[in-house]
Amino acid sequence: MLTAQEALDRLKQGNQRFVNGETQHIKLLTHQQRAEMAESQDPFAIVLGCSDSRVPAEMVFDQGLGDLFVIRVAGNIVAPSQVGSVEFAAESFHCPVVVVLGHTHCGAISSTIAALRNPDQPPSANLMSIVNRVRPSVEILMQTELKDDLTKLSMHAVKSNVFASVNQLRHGSAVLENLIAKGKLKVVGAEYSLETGEVTFYDF
Repeated sequence: MLTAQEALDRLKQGNQRFVNGETQHIKLLTHQQRAEMAESQDPFAIVLGCSDSRVPAEMVFDQGLGDLFVIRVAGNIVAPSQVGSVEFAAESFHCPVVVVLGHTHCGAISSTIAALRNPDQPPSANLMSIVNRVRPSVEILMQTELKDDLTKLSMHAVKSNVFASVNQLRHGSAVLENLIAKGKLKVVGAEYSLETGEVTFYDF
């Protein structure tokens, strides 16, 4: 069983292989291997990431089938279903770490900025449910000089939104709070660069 730091090191090493074009896990499994994995799973990390088609966690971290418990939702937001999924994986598989993975050029961030700048043209009610989760992370930045530079605003909003999701997981679940207090779980934030393939881990 890995510690949180060992799990993070494994993810970082995998991402470095991905960046270097030296991936090890993109291969087909044999029928026997698939049959064996059907009996149980033993992921070593939980990743709450965005649904963006350019950010598949298993590839980004160069991990194989069964290595990661991945939850994907637009904007890597935290709603009850995401919290429940993290609780399930943390308790069932004893994963020592949760990584909230944001990324550059996030469509959910762009949609939120657009909705705040054009309140008379709101998105659909369903998309608005995502926008409203991202909104607090963007609104506070739009009260600064960043409001006049959409590129910088978006860049800062990605990090702010990751921080908000990390904070919600750390403090919005009695189950997760208990595991964190016992030193059995660590929740960290990170950002994937679409341009370079590199994942930057945040210290907050």
